Amino acid sequence: MQNMDSLPVTPVPLFRRFAKILALSLVISSQLPAQTAAEMATAKGFHLHSLFQSNMVIQRDKPVTIWGWADPGAQVTVSFGESSMMATAAADRTWKVDLPAFPANAVPATMRITCGADTLKLDNLLVGDVWVLGGQSNMQHPMSHVEGGPVEIASAHFPEIRLLTVPPMIDDQVKVNFPRREKGTQPDGDWDVCAPDTVRDFSAIGYIFGRRIHMASQVPIGLIDVSRWGTTVESWTPHPVLQAMDSEVVNAQLADWAGKTAKFDPEKDLEARRKNYFRHHPDGTEAPTELDPGPQANQNYPGKCYDTFIAPLAGLGVKGTIFHQGFNNARPDAAAFYHQVFPRMIASWREAFQDSEMPFGIISLCTDGDPQTLENFSERMMDYGIYVREAQYKTFLDLHQAGDRHVGYASSYDQRHAWYHPQNKIPAAERIACWALATQYGIAGVYWKPPILTRMERVDGTLRLHFDEEVGPKEKGSALVGFAISGEDQKYQPAEAQPLVTGKDPRGKPSYDPKVVVLSSPHVADPVHFRYAWGRNPLGNACIPSVPKRHIALGTQRSDDWAYWEVPHLDLPAHERTTRQGLDKIREALRLIDLERRVLDAKRVLERDGERYKEPAKRLSPGAAQGQR
Repeated sequence: MQNMDSLPVTPVPLFRRFAKILALSLVISSQLPAQTAAEMATAKGFHLHSLFQSNMVIQRDKPVTIWGWADPGAQVTVSFGESSMMATAAADRTWKVDLPAFPANAVPATMRITCGADTLKLDNLLVGDVWVLGGQSNMQHPMSHVEGGPVEIASAHFPEIRLLTVPPMIDDQVKVNFPRREKGTQPDGDWDVCAPDTVRDFSAIGYIFGRRIHMASQVPIGLIDVSRWGTTVESWTPHPVLQAMDSEVVNAQLADWAGKTAKFDPEKDLEARRKNYFRHHPDGTEAPTELDPGPQANQNYPGKCYDTFIAPLAGLGVKGTIFHQGFNNARPDAAAFYHQVFPRMIASWREAFQDSEMPFGIISLCTDGDPQTLENFSERMMDYGIYVREAQYKTFLDLHQAGDRHVGYASSYDQRHAWYHPQNKIPAAERIACWALATQYGIAGVYWKPPILTRMERVDGTLRLHFDEEVGPKEKGSALVGFAISGEDQKYQPAEAQPLVTGKDPRGKPSYDPKVVVLSSPHVADPVHFRYAWGRNPLGNACIPSVPKRHIALGTQRSDDWAYWEVPHLDLPAHERTTRQGLDKIREALRLIDLERRVLDAKRVLERDGERYKEPAKRLSPGAAQGQR
């Protein structure tokens, strides 16, 4: 928006405060017809950005910016409450009005936007907190498809929660707006009042998160879902930001996409698509006729989801964001790439919403595949997704330790589902809601922060991990599992994990320091590194063991920086590390580690218990032994 100064005009009377029940039953006033961003930006006349509709929630305690398009020189007046401001449309038809900040208000109100003879009326507006829901399919997953969904849907009578799903508009253009809902063709694009029929197809994690916050704070909540299945972290990051990074792995991704774009021939592509159509429909009449925009319209083209879902919202006042993504970044470059790009993505979103400290909650990558056990422990340590989860935790840790008190984190790996679309969304949503309630709403007695490693030391063939919180098993009396240790040979083995014994109490019983976990293994004489929850569906039950904090799982982490092909140490040539043959060699080496450990463990059991089994045989006479046979 350019050259758009907001000018004060005479205040309008305070809006009438109707009784809440009557006000909530108001019929939604008619809105603009659904239009594309290009149509709104170039068409003559007066248009309001699609964000601003009846039923929306306006962010409290921040200046309120309203914008749209009108003929150059047209004057636009926006009136809300006791405030009214005016702006003049610039040569490029854009206009913007800045209203003052408003406190939270659950009484429905009306906003009027006037341009010449045209007046738009937005009814049933609330003032509260607006949260943006980002990520891929596990954030997009609807309430109707999750465990516990039916009862949540039936109970979803929260008129002070409002829901908006931004429709996908993925092509080769940067978006400045999104189309409104079109009955029968496009289900998304409009603000809805929370009710069973509107929650059914809304983001399950997003709704449960918003419901918890609303119930605890009693503040109106607006939820904007911008998630998109099958997307990557680089697609959610502005392309110029990626181009400015001095990173070998990022440059490689950009070069790969540039190569695909350079090779794409739209004419040849259309010809191939037409041939394929007639191959399957010899007498068909609906063969494609339009040129495809090519790789730049792919949803995972670097910056594409940012351009499609975040750019149209830029400038909107919001409370914060929660983000759940990672599956499509589970690839060979995951360890370095995600850790380098994710912080830039967070910073870019904060810049888009004009808040350098905007709260940002991270939900770690969920589980997938067969569970890790002690039998397949090493084999299950080879999965690219683990490195994504580690990078997500490291990003949180880096920001948190740098003093960022508006970044949050919640693990989801301990739910132990074997599908990459696990149906248990409610626990993950409530965990990240705990972060928001504790840090952004000041709710006492709500806990969220995972135990953070403060230092590691090597002592007498063990590793001692010092944490800032107690660490123990989720179920009282269970063994603490999920830790692994390795020597210089880079062969990780499951570790026995115990709290540090500090002495004895007056009754002679051992006393412990529960903030120190001691790791050891008979298979690792001199450990140098550890890993925890190192599996895509990992064995791991470490948490803060006190009753009110048992939902807080220890984050996926490690002390080494070994690449996936170095565990165990394999001298694989670079060209073979990402091939099926190379990965098969890695997994075979890991299976051998599991097999060797199980054989050695079996021998130890036989050696320990051998005499017990020999004694009965000694007591049997040869005849009795023959009879036994």
